[in-house]
Amino acid sequence: MKEMTEPALGLSLLQPLSGVLAAMELSEASLSETATLSDPAAIPDSTPHDWYQGRCPTTGEWLRLPRTSLVEAIARHVASHLQHSPQVGMHQVGTQPARPTAADEGKMIGILLVEDAAGDRAILKAFSGLWHGRETIDGWVPPIPGRDRTAMEEARILALLDSIKHELLRLQTIPERQLLEQTSHQFATQIQALLAQHRQQKQQRQQQRQQILATHTGDDLTAALDALTRQSQQAGIAHRHLKRERDAVLHPLQAIVAAADARMLALKRRRRELSRHLQTQMHAHYHLTNFAGQSRTLEQLMQGGLPTGTGDCCAPKLLHYAATQGLTPLALAEIWWGAPSGDKQPGVFYTACAERCQPLMGFLLSGSQPASNFITFNEAEAERPLPILYQDDWLIAVDKPAGLLSVPGRTSDRHDSVLSRLRLQVSEGDRLIPVHRLDQDTSGVLLLARDAATHRHLSQQFQQRTVHKLYEAVVLGQVLVPALNEPQASAWTTLDLPLWGDPTQRPYQTVDWQRGKPSRTRVRVLSATETQTRLELQPVTGRTHQLRVHAAHPQGLGAPIVGDRLYGTSTPGLRLHLHSRELWVLHPDCKTRLQLQAPTPF
Repeated sequence: MKEMTEPALGLSLLQPLSGVLAAMELSEASLSETATLSDPAAIPDSTPHDWYQGRCPTTGEWLRLPRTSLVEAIARHVASHLQHSPQVGMHQVGTQPARPTAADEGKMIGILLVEDAAGDRAILKAFSGLWHGRETIDGWVPPIPGRDRTAMEEARILALLDSIKHELLRLQTIPERQLLEQTSHQFATQIQALLAQHRQQKQQRQQQRQQILATHTGDDLTAALDALTRQSQQAGIAHRHLKRERDAVLHPLQAIVAAADARMLALKRRRRELSRHLQTQMHAHYHLTNFAGQSRTLEQLMQGGLPTGTGDCCAPKLLHYAATQGLTPLALAEIWWGAPSGDKQPGVFYTACAERCQPLMGFLLSGSQPASNFITFNEAEAERPLPILYQDDWLIAVDKPAGLLSVPGRTSDRHDSVLSRLRLQVSEGDRLIPVHRLDQDTSGVLLLARDAATHRHLSQQFQQRTVHKLYEAVVLGQVLVPALNEPQASAWTTLDLPLWGDPTQRPYQTVDWQRGKPSRTRVRVLSATETQTRLELQPVTGRTHQLRVHAAHPQGLGAPIVGDRLYGTSTPGLRLHLHSRELWVLHPDCKTRLQLQAPTPF
């Protein structure tokens, strides 16, 4: 192994494992009955909870680095003792804990257990991105080298981005925007009241017309009917007058708001261009080093495109630093600290992110010394290939079977997934990135990108809801479609029930009109018996368990999907009768519509 060091930092970032365990009032033996500090060749836990893994670009073998009970316990301990200030308490494991609040910055914290040439064990710590604007904190692994070469350009672009941020905030809060909303609401209320009054008056005129026709004749009849006609015309005039008044007031405000929106759109595009330019500059200088002594820039390692933030996560920082210091990695854990962010929850462990870190894992783990912590991937999983519906140089679509995860879970017993199998089944599978996901119990079309640029293109289509998705399901009972109130209706109707997931009961979703996110599903009945109904479902939005909740909830169809163990009833051996039958996307290269279909298996 090539010997390398980085100036100034050296091995000062290492914290001896014995000292860490003493601060935790734990012994390694208390966490694992099969590994002790006196056995340096053993892994600190006999049962890994998960793996960091990748295919070695030199040998083609899969290499794995475990996440064990010991490194998880250390990560929890470090995270629980972080101070809010970046200057205080971040270099000591045993400081008094300061619990994060909702206002704190959420951050991924990484712990790498390593072994030096003398067989002594220690830990390295890293945080993702910046900590309160700082990239280097005493006692924590520094960023990957290369950022200093773009410091002036970074400062210039960050200043521009900051000015764009403040301009966007100003445009979002211009007084005309709030005035337009308030005035629009006032006029809408007036028009609704006027229309209600006119409807009542129209009914009265109809009654009067019947009486006049029954009691009047000749000129009296004509005059009375003309009077009713003039009343109707006056009502129309009043309505048009109010609309003209509304337009005279709202149009100038709408013009100002529209100009502000156009300016915001241009600023957002400019912000995106500046961010990409900065990332390109940085990635061209970021150098990663592996345990074989090979160095590559991020641009060289991820030629298919570089998502923002690539190289700033904990795992690349830690593995690169360990390689430059001649250390042997034993176990790695990444835990989320601070406020929730997206799907990240405090105290939860996560593996390498599919977009930024996973494509780097094979290179970073290459050249490590053969040991029990680096295991060739179990090729038995490759003996269960997935049916591929379509593949080319940009994407792959498979027919996911029910019961198989879309991506690996957080524990070793939930590693088997579409992604893990495809990484063995297809060439350059370690670069695959899932574009969307299906529930474990749902079968059907699943789409994966073969590079980051394709992933961005396809993800935008999902975000903009231009993707055509069609599911087929069988539900219990004879469904009465709410909008039509009749069984076996062939027309589409829409369910609109906001969904909310309690973080303490994940992944269970409930209908919540106060906290829920808008969730819409189009439904059409295909056929029905006395006990079951076959449906087509088109999710307009893509919330977790959306189709299952909209089917089962009393305000939806009131008919759980057959085999739904979470929202219905469980029958042993009976699968969830929900299948992704069709998926239409715009191909990222040829720009033609790609229609992917998987026959319904039930």
